[in-house]
Amino acid sequence: MGAMRDALSFILVLAISLSCSGQASKRTNILFLFADDQRPDAVEAFGNRHIQTPHINGLVHRGFRFARNYCMGSIHGAVCQPSRAMLMSGRTLFRVNMKLKQVPTLPQLLRNSGYATFGTGKWHNGSESFLRSFESGEAVMLGGMSDHVKVPVQDVAEGRFVRKRQEKKFSSELFADAAIRFLTSRSAKSQGDDRPFFAYVAFTAPHDPRQPPLSHRKHYYERRPPLPANFMPQHPFHNGWMTGRDEKLAPWPRTESVISDQLAEYYGMITHMDEQIGRILDALEASGHGDDTIVVYSADHGLAVGSHGLLGKQSVYEHSMGCPLVIAGPGIPKGSSNALTYLLDLFPTLCDLTGTSVPAGVEGRSLEGIWNGRIRGVRESLFLAYENKMRSVRDDRWKLIRYPLIDHEQFFDLKEDPDELQNLVTRPDLQERVARMRDLLRIWHERVQDPHPLTVKKPQSKDIDLSGRARKPDRHQPGWIVEKYFK
Repeated sequence: MGAMRDALSFILVLAISLSCSGQASKRTNILFLFADDQRPDAVEAFGNRHIQTPHINGLVHRGFRFARNYCMGSIHGAVCQPSRAMLMSGRTLFRVNMKLKQVPTLPQLLRNSGYATFGTGKWHNGSESFLRSFESGEAVMLGGMSDHVKVPVQDVAEGRFVRKRQEKKFSSELFADAAIRFLTSRSAKSQGDDRPFFAYVAFTAPHDPRQPPLSHRKHYYERRPPLPANFMPQHPFHNGWMTGRDEKLAPWPRTESVISDQLAEYYGMITHMDEQIGRILDALEASGHGDDTIVVYSADHGLAVGSHGLLGKQSVYEHSMGCPLVIAGPGIPKGSSNALTYLLDLFPTLCDLTGTSVPAGVEGRSLEGIWNGRIRGVRESLFLAYENKMRSVRDDRWKLIRYPLIDHEQFFDLKEDPDELQNLVTRPDLQERVARMRDLLRIWHERVQDPHPLTVKKPQSKDIDLSGRARKPDRHQPGWIVEKYFK
């Protein structure tokens, strides 16, 4: 009788072991597609009928969209660097090192838990963090920006960077080719590595220089998109960043002609990138992993491109801190949410989807409960920051922006005024609500350990007139960039 019990116990343990082994082998793959400087409205499926993004549209139509997704902000002009640091660490702006020192990254965590991790494209957070995050890499660009047809890249082999070179193929095609080679090597029909994979494809499009292939530029020159609804010749006051690098890409006052050109080129960059995304998604299907791979599409932040008289992303307006976010794949229903989310929420979300424990220190919140219908959101408000110059807080409807250095505020009703054009901060019937938002801003300021004050003793003037102060570079000449960008 005892022998029989022992035999049954052995069979039970073996069955459980085999079951767990089977579950482990079926862990979900992740394909993460990440754009650079893409406005939250620059996708056709989001309602923008002036841009062509058929392959991103496909992800939207079968996946789940987070329509109010944000980068929390930046400590300097290269907003992409802190945005990616927050994404890869799950930590808020003032609690993460820009080179991801002394924190586990998302791909590092997945790698340690049994995933094959691969990266290609832009990595703006130091070489050391890339090497501990990704087991393999091809065509990796360390830094912030480059000419799109002269891309400085290198590969990863045996734990180090090798084959440093300058590629002449257009950046989006170069990174797509690398991703396709990786996906082909992971074919479900092959007898090789059967571990689940995390593939990170970080495009440098549509970041300037806005030099899309001539065919894509011509397409939008002939079918010009309308200017943003909040186009202005010049920002109405000195926001603290009126002469930064991005703002020198066109003269003041901004003319409709110049912004129309830049917008056409910007859309051309996105449509060309979308075509490369289509190639990657085709390769994913051909590999046999279309049904067991979660696809994430997002961008590091948005861009002004003429909105509010600005060109860059160095503001806390919706067009610059907002960014697209779509998740599609097995177990993800078709749908959308207006919940307030941050990019850094993807860290715990992807941990949940892969059965990976979330490490201590992660401040992002998993979004899985939103698409499963268990919760409506993960926060009731969010905080945005840029250098020591701008602070903002928003809830479901209202948004307060404070400019500490000039002691100026803006207050918007985003429900009635999504383009942030009508400043309501002095309207008598809204003073109680303005006061509540100021209190909320102070709460967030303390919560995220913001080191910069919300007031200064000697505010500067907010008056500025930059008419004629900037020279328009020749953006049609590849290689016009003459300066490094926060390398």
